[in-house]
Amino acid sequence: MIQIQPRAISQRTVAALMDAGIHPLLARLYAARGIRARNELDYGLRALLPPDALTGTREAAVLLADAIEAGARMVIVADYDCDGATACAVGIRALRTFGADVHYLVPDRVTLGYGLTPAMVEIAARLEPDLLITVDNGIASVEGIAAARAHGMATLITDHHLPGDELPEADVIVNPNQPGCDFPSKCLAGVGAMFYTMLALRAELRERGAFENGREPNLGDLLDLVALGTVADVVKLDHNNRILVSQGLQRMRAGRMQPGIRALFAAAGRDPARASGFDLGFALGPRLNAAGRLSDMSLGIECLITDDPGRALNIAQELDKLNRERRSIEAEMQEEAAARLEGFDAEGSASIALFEPDWHQGVIGIVAGRVKEKLHRPTVAFARGNEGELKGSGRSIPGLHLRDALDLVTKRHPDLIVRFGGHAMAAGLTIREADYPRFREAFEEIVSGLLEPADLQRRIETDGALETGYLSLDSARLLDQEIWGQGFPAPVFNDVFRVERQRLLKDRHLKLELGKQGSRYEAVRFNHADGAPDTIHAAFRLAVNEYNGVSSVQLMLEHFEAA
Repeated sequence: MIQIQPRAISQRTVAALMDAGIHPLLARLYAARGIRARNELDYGLRALLPPDALTGTREAAVLLADAIEAGARMVIVADYDCDGATACAVGIRALRTFGADVHYLVPDRVTLGYGLTPAMVEIAARLEPDLLITVDNGIASVEGIAAARAHGMATLITDHHLPGDELPEADVIVNPNQPGCDFPSKCLAGVGAMFYTMLALRAELRERGAFENGREPNLGDLLDLVALGTVADVVKLDHNNRILVSQGLQRMRAGRMQPGIRALFAAAGRDPARASGFDLGFALGPRLNAAGRLSDMSLGIECLITDDPGRALNIAQELDKLNRERRSIEAEMQEEAAARLEGFDAEGSASIALFEPDWHQGVIGIVAGRVKEKLHRPTVAFARGNEGELKGSGRSIPGLHLRDALDLVTKRHPDLIVRFGGHAMAAGLTIREADYPRFREAFEEIVSGLLEPADLQRRIETDGALETGYLSLDSARLLDQEIWGQGFPAPVFNDVFRVERQRLLKDRHLKLELGKQGSRYEAVRFNHADGAPDTIHAAFRLAVNEYNGVSSVQLMLEHFEAA
């Protein structure tokens, strides 16, 4: 069962926001998301938290500035997802602008796995770097940093993942989640940590007089990359992250973006002049991620760092092809997962663990996410990794911090998990294939102990009913211009409608015409082939539908039930 649950709203706060000049509809939505004053909606760069508030940025700036002055060779070791790729691109573009000799590497997901491993250090050593820099990884790379130091490399970690019990002995660590860091935005993405490091470096170079004879580089030109990585990594959009995303989207809409970002919009068939968080999370991000899932994320990074529009478009088209292949593989894996779960008693279980011998490592995270969405249970999907090992990718539900849950598993069963890491809502791990049955039991034991029965009841939080006057194209466009995402969810409304007409599209999607108070509205529910009753209580989003050059409002149904 799914409960439609309207969010609590303080009418006093709504009134205060309206008095401050906020649009009435937006005032209501913002109040429901915890906004209390207009300054929390100030997305100007002046409102951004200062770089020196982030522990390690000053030391990193000195380390990098000294390396640039010495002509030292730098190598960035990136992660193979969108956040890692954009963080790498920010580093490459900024450092080269500052005159650095900088190169990059990204590990192969299948053969090397995540992070700065000793094996990755051996590969990096072939480039003879003086300074090794990690982006979106490194905080758990105790052995990797030790190997780099043994090679005589200086090391700088920029990361945002939660640290383990032991920190690597790097020269400098920039991570808002490291012990002793008071940076208020703990939700900074990996690309955000790298952007802040580059801001600090520019300030250090400015103090050293590096720009006296030339124009100072405008790092704001990199905010399109920062916005993409932040949204795609599904980090919480607190005020600081909303500033970064807003600034990036503004630049995209104004046509100021990297050739690779423009090319990704073209490959996805989206218009950058109307760029939204949805475009970043569901159109550009998946295409960039496809390189790391099925091929080599170097392809994605090259798309983001090239200044040649033609080359960028060629790479974006290749990424689009990989994304279509990823969808095909995912569809097959979804069918297999559905078959495995036939007869599964969701009510009698608090968690789900799945494994198929032929599943692709690069797609298991997506499969775990789909299963989690369907059954509302923390889910881990496994694929075969190195000899005798399984690589797992997990997705969680509100109420369960997935990394902490895996940490508890290791404490109660010390020999069970080979390695793990991640966030509250997503994590990765490695186990021995022979231990898969043990893991399922241990994971269920931990999860069932941490979650209350109410946590296992799926709820759709909505913003209540929407006045008929706001069921309009203007309202849909107004909402499209705002910043929504993880922790600051896009508006979902609920209301009762008459079903005037319905039909199937491509045998998969339900197309409806809904009636209310004499007006009719086009609606669609994707991947839902079952018909609707005569009257429905629906949870829906407002969207702009473009067809044959004509724009109209469309209701995107998240859920409906008989009313």
